[in-house]
Amino acid sequence: MDELHAKRESLVEVLRKNAKARACASPLARAKRERLVAALKGLGKTAIAFSAGVDSTFLLAVAHEALGDNLLALTAKVSSFQQEELEAASAFCRARGIRHAVVEIDQLAIHGFKENPPDRCYLCKRHIFREFQHLAFKYGVRNVCEGTNADDVNVYRPGLRAIAELGIHSPLKDAGLSKREIRLLSKEMGLPTWSKPSMTCLATRFEYGELLTAEKLSMVEKAEQRLHEMGFQQVRVRCHGKLARIEIEPFALRIFLHRKEIDSYLQELGFSYVTLDLGGYKSGSMDKELLQELREK
Repeated sequence: MDELHAKRESLVEVLRKNAKARACASPLARAKRERLVAALKGLGKTAIAFSAGVDSTFLLAVAHEALGDNLLALTAKVSSFQQEELEAASAFCRARGIRHAVVEIDQLAIHGFKENPPDRCYLCKRHIFREFQHLAFKYGVRNVCEGTNADDVNVYRPGLRAIAELGIHSPLKDAGLSKREIRLLSKEMGLPTWSKPSMTCLATRFEYGELLTAEKLSMVEKAEQRLHEMGFQQVRVRCHGKLARIEIEPFALRIFLHRKEIDSYLQELGFSYVTLDLGGYKSGSMDKELLQELREK
């Protein structure tokens, strides 16, 4: 790591920690956590859909506290799920002695998925959670939970329809826990994910209607992995054909010091053009035009 890289990485980390370290969970958030514990105990034997993200890690940790050995973690190994996240999920479960089952799914074989329609998430979630239900049943578990939080109902989430149709439980949402509350409670519990950047399916990096392939998903995964290695944590590489549009946290825009290195690496991956979004990271930015169309109807 060169001196410039070290200084930039140090500054990013200081800014991030200063922004979050002073905050703590409110009494209301702690009361919601107690309601969550009670709800999980009421379910009995339960399986948790576990992606190693902020929400599912918090849910799994609280469920382990509530249920002990009556708990099963389920993770899908799919092409749109970063390999590092799968490794993190396995490591977390091993460290805590939580039963963990991984099911391998060919996402591109799911009907309609690779065509990438606006309801792609619905098609994918429905298939994956059916597999989770089948696998859980083999372990003698009938209840399956997932990590939708209270904030998620306010944004475009077609996958929530599949969750409802299949009878999957969403205990974080039911307890009224927001993303911020989950992070702060995770911090109090000593969970390493409390300050972890939001991670989403790699398919969200593409415009609706663009054909998804294993090669394209791999290009985006490798591009984001390289940016993570450079110290950029909350990052998205949005794919527009052969153009890569990079989104990073707004406060990090002014210290984006690796332009030539990033441009060279992404072109090696197959992108013809590489650009930086001056608006910074925006969750769900690929949904902007779709949501505008829906509002106009």
